[in-house]
Amino acid sequence: MILHKSVLLKESIDSLNIKDNGIYVDCTLGYAGHSSEILKRIPNGHLYAFDQDEYARNYSRDKLSLISDNFTIIASNFANIKEELVKEGIEKVDGILFDLGVSSVQLDYDDRGFSFHKDAKLDMRMDTSSDFSAYDVVNSYSYNDLVRIFRDYGEEKYASSIAKKIIEYRNNKSIETTLELVDIIKSGMPVKAMRDSHPARRVFQAIRIEVNKELEVLEIALKDSLDILNVGGRIAVITFHSLEDKIVKKIFKEYSEVDSKIAKLPYIPEEYLPKYQIIEKGIVPSKEELEENNRSRSSRLRVIEKIKDW
Repeated sequence: MILHKSVLLKESIDSLNIKDNGIYVDCTLGYAGHSSEILKRIPNGHLYAFDQDEYARNYSRDKLSLISDNFTIIASNFANIKEELVKEGIEKVDGILFDLGVSSVQLDYDDRGFSFHKDAKLDMRMDTSSDFSAYDVVNSYSYNDLVRIFRDYGEEKYASSIAKKIIEYRNNKSIETTLELVDIIKSGMPVKAMRDSHPARRVFQAIRIEVNKELEVLEIALKDSLDILNVGGRIAVITFHSLEDKIVKKIFKEYSEVDSKIAKLPYIPEEYLPKYQIIEKGIVPSKEELEENNRSRSSRLRVIEKIKDW
């Protein structure tokens, strides 16, 4: 049995304002925590759920089937939301959920290579059919590229010295495993920097983002998702680090505000008013949820609604 706790479950599902005959999309199916709750609320509707992970799809198909048959699982990256839904005959939907980041199950399974606590081959692929993995990043990227991703995607203060240690190490042999990489990361950091959190946390985050192109696909998917919403439809996004949250905040702000070029005019014609309004600017987990699920500690929920079509 999979033990996976969905983060901000009640808050995110409630925020979608679900109609029992609506069309909804879970862009991050995972182990069907959020999808199950959506499906329970749409006896006359339909759920479309995306996931690249074959194991997650198979598990969740069985779990959702116990609730109803009103669902379709799509084996694709959510960056393809528009084209994949068109294949299903769907052009507009009533709500979309994104629960970003790595599931607790992916972290807990040793062979996926996401965890810096367990020894495994360097992998970190969300899509296990992909031939590009963490091994390729660590063993083939130049010094400059390693510094860039550690700094930009991991916000790692010691990006330069860690990248230097990686280059030095792989001059003698390739880096094969997660704990091998953890030791190299530690060698590139001062002892005082290891006190507050695990020294490999930021670098592992950066490599995972690079392997799966997470930030690029998020921006594409969010803009396409906004485009396919029905009036009254909502998008709820749960983020787990500041880089994701900045992208969501920026796009939601851009779509829900009047163009700055005309914002100060005494009268703004109706057709220039925004089509979207922000519903939630950043819900965080309750004290109770934090006590029950430590992995929810950095999560934040943002919600936007489409208010007109023209």
